[in-house]
Amino acid sequence: MVKSQLNTYYQHAERVIQLTKEQKPINSQYRNMRIAYLIAIGITILLGLASRKWSHLLLSFVAQNAGDILWAMMVYFGFRLLLVRKNILPAIVLSFLFSFGIEFSQLYQEDWINQIRGTSLGALVLGKGFLTADLIRYSAGIIIATVLDKAALKIVIQYFKL
Repeated sequence: MVKSQLNTYYQHAERVIQLTKEQKPINSQYRNMRIAYLIAIGITILLGLASRKWSHLLLSFVAQNAGDILWAMMVYFGFRLLLVRKNILPAIVLSFLFSFGIEFSQLYQEDWINQIRGTSLGALVLGKGFLTADLIRYSAGIIIATVLDKAALKIVIQYFKL
């Protein structure tokens, strides 16, 4: 059932790419989708950094969870950027594998990788310690990003009446 729904969305996405009011070349449509995913990544990164910097202004639940949720959303948008010609399912699967892989890698504690984790960029990318709650946060982020992605596709399809 889920696979058939994803295939339906994939077919609609293909129609969006191929049929527009302006009849742009297909490569131009892929370029536009890549730009949209790049913008989504940028916004997500800015929101994630803001959620860390101004966490004291947020509700404690939001402050505790927003960073990891937004990180997973950024991962999803990154895979959509790289796999713009594919349907949504590979991006979802790869996002889960990547996010969970990073989290489980935190069980590995050696000096060399802990030195990388000790840097700001290393901490943002690799994290610092394994938390089961992070797996839930990553799942929520990927699901939220997928829903936003599908909603955006649906709006585009309705706008262009495809």
